[in-house]
Amino acid sequence: MTDEIKRGPPARTEAKVGYRQPPASPRFQKGQSGNPKGRPRGRHRDAPYEAVLGQKVIIREGGLDRQVSAAEAFLLQLAKRGLEGDGTAASQTMRAIEMARDTRAAAQTPETLIISLLSVSPGSVNVALEPLGMARKLDPYRPTARMALEPWIVEAALARLGDRRLSTGEQRTVLAATRTPRKVKWPEWWTEMP
Repeated sequence: MTDEIKRGPPARTEAKVGYRQPPASPRFQKGQSGNPKGRPRGRHRDAPYEAVLGQKVIIREGGLDRQVSAAEAFLLQLAKRGLEGDGTAASQTMRAIEMARDTRAAAQTPETLIISLLSVSPGSVNVALEPLGMARKLDPYRPTARMALEPWIVEAALARLGDRRLSTGEQRTVLAATRTPRKVKWPEWWTEMP
């Protein structure tokens, strides 16, 4: 007996492989994940409405089988329950019908394009001045109202004159045609002030 105690267990040359003892080489190392990439982000966050409601199902109406989408079958069942007296189902059915009607109307209605035609007498630039922001109608409700020039266009026109000076009469005409003459930066040579 003393010999057995001193010798110890026999030396292992091969690990025992069998039931509940897998080989050591394909085992995961300690601290290593079995799924190194992990679960994809956001994969199971949302309910699979499209996958469920988009499936085709067979319903029986009046003894005839008909194939419809699961969404349509759900709405038909909801409508049936509403007609049988279920108030909640009836209100949900009406809400679903209104949403479907609004969605269909929005999809079928193209964006409205408004084209305004305005005839202009030859040589008249009054109609073009307002859209360009160069002048404004003094009375927007009258089609024959007088136009007044914006201050910035007056300043730009005066800058284009260069060395040329306007007479006193021309200055009065420009002053009378300007919408807000006090906002204009008049040149130094200008004599008629608002």
